[in-house]
Amino acid sequence: MSALNYIAEELEPLILFADNHLLAVNKPAGMLCQDSGTGKRNLEDWAREWVRVDKGKPGSVFLNAVHRIDRSVSGVVLFARTSKALARLNEDIRKRACRKIYYALVEGTPPKPSDQLNHWLTHEHHRAEISREGAVGAQRAVLSYKLLKKTDRFSLLEVDLETGRYHQIRAQLSAIGCPIAGDEKYGASVANQEIALHHRRLELQHPTRKELLQIEAPYPADSPWWSGV
Repeated sequence: MSALNYIAEELEPLILFADNHLLAVNKPAGMLCQDSGTGKRNLEDWAREWVRVDKGKPGSVFLNAVHRIDRSVSGVVLFARTSKALARLNEDIRKRACRKIYYALVEGTPPKPSDQLNHWLTHEHHRAEISREGAVGAQRAVLSYKLLKKTDRFSLLEVDLETGRYHQIRAQLSAIGCPIAGDEKYGASVANQEIALHHRRLELQHPTRKELLQIEAPYPADSPWWSGV
């Protein structure tokens, strides 16, 4: 683990679900999910310290991210606490048996109140680009959205992510003229290190109990975007 100071008690308010197999955390925007080699604070090391203290484990702790979200995005991140859970959840994700619901506050209004978006994306220079089927490296990206609320400046969308491509939601919403608030990289008028994209809910089958879990993350309290939404 990094030499940075990880205090387990500080993570407690962000814990969404915990048992012997799983740990779900409401990631703050601006924090890395995993160590990137830069030495910057990351959620996985912080969560590993929480498990070490909570369970009184003096040695190494098994903890692996089942999925990741962008540094600038907040919301649910799920960790496996056993190798059995990790293997089963990885297989469920491969089969698209997990449902990921995001809330996005976007500039403008989408052309339809609800729709399914299908694009082909390529990934280069730290961004996703809308491409064409058959282009080198292009992967199909699919999501569905519905309009929940409209203000003078923004629209609140619920996004059901069907595939998990790099920067997929950011690129696809920008492609229909609705960049995510704060996301200058994809065309937003105002830049912010925290973009208005929140992984609101994760639905999955528990890897050992075989029951449906719905893990929901409240909006980050200190976000510049979500107050009053």
